[in-house]
Amino acid sequence: MATEEIIAVIDEDLARRVTVVEAISDHGFHAFGVSEMDRLHSEQRVPTLMVLRALDRSHLEESVSAMVATGHLGAVPLIVVGSFESDLRAVDAFAAGAVDYVDEDVELGELCSRIEARQHDHRTVTTLVRDRRNAEMLLELTHALSSTVELHDVLYTVVKRVAEVIEVARVSIVLCGEDDRGYVIAASDDETLRDLPVKLSNYPEIGEVLRTGEPILIEDAKAHPLFDLPQVALPARYQSLTLFPIQLEDEPLGVLFLRFEETRKLREEDEFALVTIANATGIALRNANLVKSLRAQSSRSWFAHAEAEKQLQALRRFADYFDSSADGIIVMTVEGNVLFCNPSACQICGQNEESLRDRDFATLLSPDGQTRFKRVRQSLAKTDYPRNVDLPLRTPQGERRILSVSFSSVRQEHDSVMVSLRDVTEARTLARELTKTKEFLQRVIDSSVDAIVSADLKGRVLLFNPAAERTYGYQATDVVGKMNVRDLYPDRTAATIMNAIRSDDFGGSGVVQGFDTELLGKNGTTIPVRLSASLIRHRGRPIGSVGVFKDLRAEQTIAKRLAATERDLEVQEKKAFVAELAGAAAHELNQPLTAVMGYADMIARSIEGDSRLKRATDRIVAETERMAEIVRKIGKLTRYESKAYVGETKIIDIERSVDSEPPVTGR
Repeated sequence: MATEEIIAVIDEDLARRVTVVEAISDHGFHAFGVSEMDRLHSEQRVPTLMVLRALDRSHLEESVSAMVATGHLGAVPLIVVGSFESDLRAVDAFAAGAVDYVDEDVELGELCSRIEARQHDHRTVTTLVRDRRNAEMLLELTHALSSTVELHDVLYTVVKRVAEVIEVARVSIVLCGEDDRGYVIAASDDETLRDLPVKLSNYPEIGEVLRTGEPILIEDAKAHPLFDLPQVALPARYQSLTLFPIQLEDEPLGVLFLRFEETRKLREEDEFALVTIANATGIALRNANLVKSLRAQSSRSWFAHAEAEKQLQALRRFADYFDSSADGIIVMTVEGNVLFCNPSACQICGQNEESLRDRDFATLLSPDGQTRFKRVRQSLAKTDYPRNVDLPLRTPQGERRILSVSFSSVRQEHDSVMVSLRDVTEARTLARELTKTKEFLQRVIDSSVDAIVSADLKGRVLLFNPAAERTYGYQATDVVGKMNVRDLYPDRTAATIMNAIRSDDFGGSGVVQGFDTELLGKNGTTIPVRLSASLIRHRGRPIGSVGVFKDLRAEQTIAKRLAATERDLEVQEKKAFVAELAGAAAHELNQPLTAVMGYADMIARSIEGDSRLKRATDRIVAETERMAEIVRKIGKLTRYESKAYVGETKIIDIERSVDSEPPVTGR
């Protein structure tokens, strides 16, 4: 494709506009985006094709009106991108003058292919128009050179028409004379100029053409070595020069001199036309010296032959184009009878040329395709030429193919229609599979128990699944395309997460796994989550990010309950241990205390009369009974209570650890 082709993307949605411009640029075109059609007025670049995302019919009509009002944009091909959700349909786009209509949810690769196809069509039409223009110019000028008596009038007509058709700043014819003298005998910008003498040494480009007999094309005259001579001064307004030799039987007569104000290179077809004009001019100059009657006769004969040759060459060029075209091309009547088909059309239809010619085009289609073609015929009868219509075709081998078919007028006076065919079976199958895959992935995202949020590099939220709605408390319609991802985190948390994603500490550069952080809910509360996130890349460049959040609130509640349960178990274990210890101690102390009490009682009965020993014995008995009471209480411990003993030491508080019961009054 030509690198000078410029695509303008008109879309109010900045993110989509940037994405489409990048996709088109990656496809090899120069592309730029604007928010609305009016913005194109101030652009220095004039696009060769425009892609307009129309919101509805009214928006389309306003945009087309603005485009037509500029004048220079009115002739630029327009592709309309519409939505199933709006009232805009393909027929509205074509009625507004669009060359194609694409649904906005179509894959960007297909959109780029549509753009390439429309540019291809535009180049083809432009080439045909230029070829026709050149043919008309050649016919007009050769007729003038053969029939006009006054030579100066003829030559002025030649240079003026060349300047108009080829769009040249100045065209002149310079003839060489004797020594260093030359004569400018005609110039497109001065009808009165006649035989202006010039010094050929001041025009090294003319000398080069006369010396070699070959055309010379100088794209940058200021940098060309031919103009290094000190006496040569190139007019500042001219940037490029092109010269064609005027010869007669290999003898140089002069040059056909074209000057351009901008850097320019001629097309091959234009060069062919100019070489033909230069040769015809040489013949006219020779014939000017012959006898009038002989000149008229020979001139008519030669030009008639030349015209026939040119027409034959033109037809051959068209035939070569059709034969080499990758797209199938069929010429048929409005009723559908095939008049012509190229080899690609035969291959696509699975037929040979003989079986296609004079056949009804509808018979090539499957039943559902014939139904659609009936509507196409009705449009053709109204001189409305549909484009990019999908028609199912059935080959003689039984293979079903989907053809993208475009119709255009060839010669309205002959009621002929040119049909362009392209096999899109694989593309349509792939599109269906991609749609199924997209729907499946959407169902997976929607059914995920974890929140999934995706955003572009500027932070604008693009995806917000139902789990995210439950986690945050927002509805997806309130978030997608309206909120920035920074609004979903506490202060500076989003920046911290992006730094973690770009580092190598959490799973690798561009990835973070198992990262505990907090979100900011709709009501302002913080929500603990565990995050797994990564950058989304396209062609190696990051274009956005996606995060999967596991809500930790329920998990943390369970953890708290588990900790409380563990503490309760620990207390119960301590109680059990104390009870077991108390039972063992009471059992072990019970027998010695019983023996002490028995012996003390026996001593008390045997020492009657000694008051001092009696008091000591009573004291032993009282303390022994007190110890027995303590042992009894130890055996009935039910909870673990402690009290200060000495310093910071803690001991069991037996009184508080025993269930309340009536006090012991004695033995």
